[in-house]
Amino acid sequence: MTLERLRPVAERLLRPSVSAADSLGLTPDRVSVIAFGFAALAAVGLVVASTAGYVAAAGLVFLNGWCDLIDGALARRQEAASGAGDLLDHVLDRYADVLIIVGLAVGVGQYALGLAAVTGVLMTSYLGTQIQAVGLGREYGGILGRADRLALVGVVSVIAAVFPDPLVAGLGVVGFLLVIFAVVGHLTALQRFWGARADLWPTIAITTLSHNPLWVK
Repeated sequence: MTLERLRPVAERLLRPSVSAADSLGLTPDRVSVIAFGFAALAAVGLVVASTAGYVAAAGLVFLNGWCDLIDGALARRQEAASGAGDLLDHVLDRYADVLIIVGLAVGVGQYALGLAAVTGVLMTSYLGTQIQAVGLGREYGGILGRADRLALVGVVSVIAAVFPDPLVAGLGVVGFLLVIFAVVGHLTALQRFWGARADLWPTIAITTLSHNPLWVK
């Protein structure tokens, strides 16, 4: 992932926003809900698919991503990190992802591409949490992560506002973005799967051999 490597830089830039949220009395959970609200409004702009709608969606997607960073940093500042808050954050992020991709697909009438894109994105996120569930830690690696997706949605929304017409094979820039999400999303999920499998394989092999009677002898 490209933007995930910039997380330390983003966290330094976040400090004024985190301080402002803290002074306003916001909790991490409330920031997570606000982030989801921005995503829902962005989806509306993407469905409208007008110049104003795309420009508004670009800004709202940025705000969603920014708030998604603030809630974690705010939880650390307030020493309020909890399993319940982490669960809420992940659930709202997944719903936000779905709304944004559905908005992109509905806005340009590309429903099949939208289905392929949303399953790729959800499988990428699922693999990240499932890898954590088997004891390897939360996985953010891969070709395309959430920060990258949001950045692409923002950039493409601005381009679509200026160049709304189809480019090739009846697809405009939004349609090509859905293709990227569909293909790269599933590739990222597979990349995470094979990476985790490689880490787990020695453990699996040792466990299997230790239960093999011939090995015990």
